[in-house]
Amino acid sequence: MSIRTATLATCLFIAGSACFAHGNEGHKKTGPVKLEQKPWGIAAEAKAARRSIEIKMLDTMRFSPDKVEVRQGETVKFVIRNDGKMLHEFVLGTKKDLDEHAALMLKFPNMEHEEPYMAHVPAGKTGEIVWTFNRAGDFDFACLIAGHYQAGMVGKVKVLAAKPVKPGKDDGHADHKH
Repeated sequence: MSIRTATLATCLFIAGSACFAHGNEGHKKTGPVKLEQKPWGIAAEAKAARRSIEIKMLDTMRFSPDKVEVRQGETVKFVIRNDGKMLHEFVLGTKKDLDEHAALMLKFPNMEHEEPYMAHVPAGKTGEIVWTFNRAGDFDFACLIAGHYQAGMVGKVKVLAAKPVKPGKDDGHADHKH
């Protein structure tokens, strides 16, 4: 069992913890953003976002769009709109992390957790995640509510490598003759 899995499982048994049953209530993030580097990037403050990407969540167990492309170093505000009639969530991660988390959610369907790379969005509501993709690669997003992930409620984020800086006057490496 990974440390993450053990931590989530332990959370279920700790009185007064931040784990609550998934319900139809909105989950509001309070306090400063938790800045923890993940393989797929790091959380950011809303003012750092230079682009918004709207993602719709549907009761057909699909996201629209289900493929997103960003540039390494880009900070994006995901505006996640639940167009369905049931609770959905949007969770960024690696395929491995999402697979492990989804398996845990099947075992403990009432478990709740709150991380800056997750948004729990009740029917007809909108959630937001602000994320800096500081590592290039292929990452995933999913709804990990029991059964939703297994029904195919998944998507892909392709993070393109940062554009290389062209040599010249603006990069601080211009040749200077004395």
